[in-house]
Amino acid sequence: MEAKGGCHCGAISYAVAGEPVYHALCHCSDCRRATGAPGVSWALFAREAVTIDGAPKAYASSELAQRHFCGDCGTSLFYTNESVFPGQIDVQTATLDVPDSLPLQCHVQTAERIAWMEHPQDLPQFERYPAPPA
Repeated sequence: MEAKGGCHCGAISYAVAGEPVYHALCHCSDCRRATGAPGVSWALFAREAVTIDGAPKAYASSELAQRHFCGDCGTSLFYTNESVFPGQIDVQTATLDVPDSLPLQCHVQTAERIAWMEHPQDLPQFERYPAPPA
């Protein structure tokens, strides 16, 4: 597999090559707080399989973990944790140019999942914003 992606403003782009270890939707509270999303999709790659153009900023989101993001637009891009994922980097797959190119494989950290994310497919769905009530 080869794919490209980047941040919202275009200051940072990246390319991945090869197969990820996995592609998961994470439900942990750290990911939710870092992104403002109810779940975050990550694909774990060997560090050498990811080429980054631009200079992401990073901060320690825990004692051992670093979250990497665009300092201009704030897009969350990567996650590293050498104690848990030595020599690897998690790529936030919603930032791929074609996110559908990498099928989701599993959910992780479901012990922390928001209750209303248990069955979101059961809710009404609209292709665009619904019409406002009259």
